[in-house]
Amino acid sequence: MADIARLAGVSVATVSRALNGSTLISKETRERIDELARSLNYSIDVNAQKFRLKQNRTVAVVIPYDRESRQHISDPFFLAMVGSLADALTDRGFDMLLSRVDAENLDSAARLHSSGVASGVILIGQWRHHDQLNALASRKLPIVVWGTEMQQQLYCSVGGDNIEGGRLATQHLLELGHRRIAFIGDPQLPEVTHRHRGYVDAHAAFGLQPDPKLLVAVPFDADEARNGIHRLHRSGAQFDAVFACSDVMASAAMQALHQLHLPAPEAIGVVGYDDIEWASHSNPPLTTVRQPIREAGIQLVESLLRVIDGESVRPITLPVQLIVRSSAQRRTAPA
Repeated sequence: MADIARLAGVSVATVSRALNGSTLISKETRERIDELARSLNYSIDVNAQKFRLKQNRTVAVVIPYDRESRQHISDPFFLAMVGSLADALTDRGFDMLLSRVDAENLDSAARLHSSGVASGVILIGQWRHHDQLNALASRKLPIVVWGTEMQQQLYCSVGGDNIEGGRLATQHLLELGHRRIAFIGDPQLPEVTHRHRGYVDAHAAFGLQPDPKLLVAVPFDADEARNGIHRLHRSGAQFDAVFACSDVMASAAMQALHQLHLPAPEAIGVVGYDDIEWASHSNPPLTTVRQPIREAGIQLVESLLRVIDGESVRPITLPVQLIVRSSAQRRTAPA
């Protein structure tokens, strides 16, 4: 850092602030320092940083804002996960800093650590940014991600078994006699990709192939789910059930079906995902796949503390469970 300061003609403190993205430093100076740092292959001294942060008892919990997914921080699943993490951190004597960053610039999350604000980062959701997360891990950022395990993954993830969850939801509908099951979710998202794989696998176990016309590729957004059901209905595609990749989307789908005079479960069976608090209080009560949110909070915190201590921590996949309520019912005869 002293070498960069000498070459840039600024103080070491200015270099430190610039590399941490401080807006107190002019854009031109930050860019000049960043260029010098890259040319010198500068990287943070992880051991020195750990020494500086060893008394830091704050963990940053980061919820990226993805413009395409548009999932709001008030989403009940996010709130449940934040609550679980808060409990797990409090039990271990840590404070929680909740942060929202642009998913296109996850370096903002890294600065929470490099600036000394937080001893490590828990990121809720991979979205479409697996490569960014790998880059952060390669820079030795202490980070653990709520998400699904992916190929060539350098960071530790903790997530529910999304393939099994998709299979359980779809198998339940097939066992009830449904044969044309609409899938609501964006398969470009890693977790949804795996849920869709489970959806396909369940069909294959029954000797069936899902109709691609029944894929409603929409983000985790209630309005988009409602609109997707209306578009599917207008297209003339026949469907007798819906598997939605979140309970919020499932609830929105049931509202749309009611508007179309195709109520659940009488006309269309519906299964959701997550088992958020009000899934059991919806009308009708929602059959869904329960995510292990309390256990997830514990595992995310435990994994991060091990990463901070310098351990190499393998991704963890947690079991999920089908919770049967009354939003889907047995058909008198298979369609």
